[in-house]
Amino acid sequence: MDTPTQRMLKIGKASIGLIGLDIALNKALADKINLDDAPQYLFDAVKGKNYIPTGMADKYKGALLREYKKLLGMETEEDRDLIIRIFGTGCITCTGLRDAVIDAMMKANVAADIDMIHDPDEIGRHGILATPALMINGQVKIAGIHPTPVQLTEWLLAAASK
Repeated sequence: MDTPTQRMLKIGKASIGLIGLDIALNKALADKINLDDAPQYLFDAVKGKNYIPTGMADKYKGALLREYKKLLGMETEEDRDLIIRIFGTGCITCTGLRDAVIDAMMKANVAADIDMIHDPDEIGRHGILATPALMINGQVKIAGIHPTPVQLTEWLLAAASK
């Protein structure tokens, strides 16, 4: 049985952590859920494990549909937005990098999708030779060491302004 992990998802201008999103997305893909039914299907799958504020269901469904489209390899209107990937084994060092990125995002007032990638094959496909590694919009910024908070903020602001 899969263990639900938290995944960051951009909803409006905020980055929200959702538990069980990866499992829900993979199940939707396996069940061949069509795009019309996907938002409700995914929403129903994650709402039991996560707090969803009253009146925000439609925004969550839109964000969930965007993630499903990405999984299907479809381009979305959000593709121009900031996408952050953190590569590592899931250890405390990788989690520390994620926390540092979230802190820098809050200081810079920047929202982004954050994907934690733990699969060794996936890490290798991206050419990552040392972990933890940080990729912003497809560009590896650092690997094997932690960046400083100032570096993180500068990289986020530069990527957000493009």
